[in-house]
Amino acid sequence: MDIKMELTEGITVLYVREDRLDANNSEALKVELRRLFESGTKDLVIDLKEILFIDSSGLGVLVSGYKNASILHGTLKLSNLQSQVKSMFELTRLHRVFDIFTSVDDALQSYR
Repeated sequence: MDIKMELTEGITVLYVREDRLDANNSEALKVELRRLFESGTKDLVIDLKEILFIDSSGLGVLVSGYKNASILHGTLKLSNLQSQVKSMFELTRLHRVFDIFTSVDDALQSYR
């Protein structure tokens, strides 16, 4: 899985550079999130701009990450959801769980 990571103002931003987040590659994101949390990261923004399709495995990894961030008294926020991905969040009502922003900058602004 192609993931770019940046640290901006103490917030870790993950740019997922894939067109799908599904059973074939979601485990790699899960491993990366676990590694970040174990290394002390608390607050994350995950940019999903390039994701055009997400399935239950992809959603499950994001929910797991959200729960792990909450346990650490941190946050996991999402940005740049494409319309099909946003529809999946609405269908599963996960848009009520996650803080979802239209851009990484908006997500980062929410920490200020």
